[in-house]
Amino acid sequence: MAQKGEQLLQRPLYVFDLPEELLSTITLKNQSDRPVQEAISTISTPTLESSETSEPNDGPNKATSCNLCGLSFPSVEEQRNHVRSDLHGYNLKQRIKGLKTVGEADFEKLIGELDESISGSESSESEDDEVDDEGNKTKESTLSALLKKQAKISHPDFDDFASKKNPRGSGKPPLFWFTSPSLPENISLGIYRAIFSDEEQEEELHIVDTIRNKQLSPTQPIKIKSEGGIPPPGTDIGPHYFLAMIGGGHFAAMVVALAPKVGKKHTGVDERSATVIAHKTFHRYTTRRKQGGSQSSNDAAKGAAHSAGASIRRYNEAALTTEVRDLLQSWKSMIDTADLIFVRATGSTSRRALFGPYEGQVLRNNDPRNRGFPFSTRRATQKELMRAFVELTRVKQSTIDEAALAALNAPPTSISGISTPSKPPKPAKPSKEEEAASLHTSQITSLIKRSKVPALLSYLKTNDIPPTFTFFPPNHHTPTPLHFAASLNAPAIVLALLIKASADPTLMTEEARTPFSLAGDRATRDAFRVARSELGEKAWDWEIGDVPAALSKSEVEKREAREKAEKAVEDKAEAERRKAETERLRMESDIEDAKRREKRVGKGKMLGGIPEKTGAEKREEASRGLTPEARAKLERERRARAAEERMRRVGA
Repeated sequence: MAQKGEQLLQRPLYVFDLPEELLSTITLKNQSDRPVQEAISTISTPTLESSETSEPNDGPNKATSCNLCGLSFPSVEEQRNHVRSDLHGYNLKQRIKGLKTVGEADFEKLIGELDESISGSESSESEDDEVDDEGNKTKESTLSALLKKQAKISHPDFDDFASKKNPRGSGKPPLFWFTSPSLPENISLGIYRAIFSDEEQEEELHIVDTIRNKQLSPTQPIKIKSEGGIPPPGTDIGPHYFLAMIGGGHFAAMVVALAPKVGKKHTGVDERSATVIAHKTFHRYTTRRKQGGSQSSNDAAKGAAHSAGASIRRYNEAALTTEVRDLLQSWKSMIDTADLIFVRATGSTSRRALFGPYEGQVLRNNDPRNRGFPFSTRRATQKELMRAFVELTRVKQSTIDEAALAALNAPPTSISGISTPSKPPKPAKPSKEEEAASLHTSQITSLIKRSKVPALLSYLKTNDIPPTFTFFPPNHHTPTPLHFAASLNAPAIVLALLIKASADPTLMTEEARTPFSLAGDRATRDAFRVARSELGEKAWDWEIGDVPAALSKSEVEKREAREKAEKAVEDKAEAERRKAETERLRMESDIEDAKRREKRVGKGKMLGGIPEKTGAEKREEASRGLTPEARAKLERERRARAAEERMRRVGA
């Protein structure tokens, strides 16, 4: 089973394209092992031995029951009503927390002192009233009020604690964690909470069914023929997300289909990838270099500046806002039909550019589809948007300590029937082996970064470090010294680890990447091929390590010598060409200067026998004798005056 689970994790998993074996067995992490429907209610058909049957030939009567609450019902309709009741919901919460369930009498006692019932009281509006999407207040349910009351009793400063610790939301973790019997016991799968709608997040008990309903079959890429790079009106683009980032004068937006597209690799193997329906990027010079912040923020804090640069930045801010809003308007149909909207807007100016208010705005602050990116993002580019989309929709893999998890999920202590939160356990003290592995990791990575080949080999030999050594704490991207050296493009280290230290080139990361696949330049890739030549084909299964055909050192040296000679010839030819071009331009310049002098003499522009100086000659004379700093300052002032003149003409 473990080997089969590892096969499922060989390729990346995406939320909308999960294997059927996982979909049929996946369960929410902190729930019981049995399916949700079975935990909610178990329907039984016992034979009633009562003599109150209407007809002896009608057979036995049937009844339904709820094993969770210990109740039986005369009809399926009443049993369904019970499943939607507060008693059943409260017992579900108790079961998830590992506490005992309660009966009807005990539940009535618990809610007896509450001021509001499930239908709401007729008293004046309380501070605990909830607000719906239209801004109307709705009464709090009995179950919510009861759970909140218990939380306040167990934690007297609950309200202050919640407002200080979670000022921007409910404080829920950013990911849902799942497990499956098809996977190894220590592997958990995580999916970002943000890709679910608000209603889907509230129904945590049915989140697995929601994931199953989100599965999409691969489709063929959408052909875009209209101008502007967007599908023509009426095109069915299917479920899709709208993503946008803006800040520092950079703007990037993208509409991405959720259904994967199917293509072919160069090897003929099917490959699934994302379909970008539309994308656009803008950039304007709006930030104050070396001082930071936008021009509008500086104007609001210190007053409007009057320099040429400030005028240019103000103009660019307005132009960027116009371009962004025009793009949103042209994409309005795709944005309106998007499943979710992910936006990162840095600064108030950037948010106003997207959310206005302005006439005909497309994005709105109160849209329930709005989301932020639940992770750090870099500069707004198309590549960064695609990275963010992959990060959002890719299933995370986590290796957890079951003992630590059991301690976290241990039933909390109870005082007078009211649960109190249990204290999280202190982190376990690392063992001697872990401390040694951590020390070796820091020393080895330091030597690899500095390309200290002899020192690295000596350290590995002196400390008897095996070829299969992996870093501690675990590094999912570069788990071994060979992975780390390849990612840093260190060919000498790679060759030494393979030949001298017997490093394994077939070991893979959690993302199924070999050391060779992390190499970023030809020299590092050649080191793997040279090692294959010197160690022989039987040393490792080089095909599994993705290492191409063997290449000897002499072949590498011959190729480098040939390329060096070719480059020398090309450099010599380029130098001769530049020299000839420079000589030609100099001669043409001399001829033009002679012609200009003749024209000035003919038109009487000689002053005391001295021809009038050109603008370039005057600037050269003005800067003569100045220091390089003073000359640079004089040039900046000249360019600023020229920029102001251009802006004045544009305004006119």
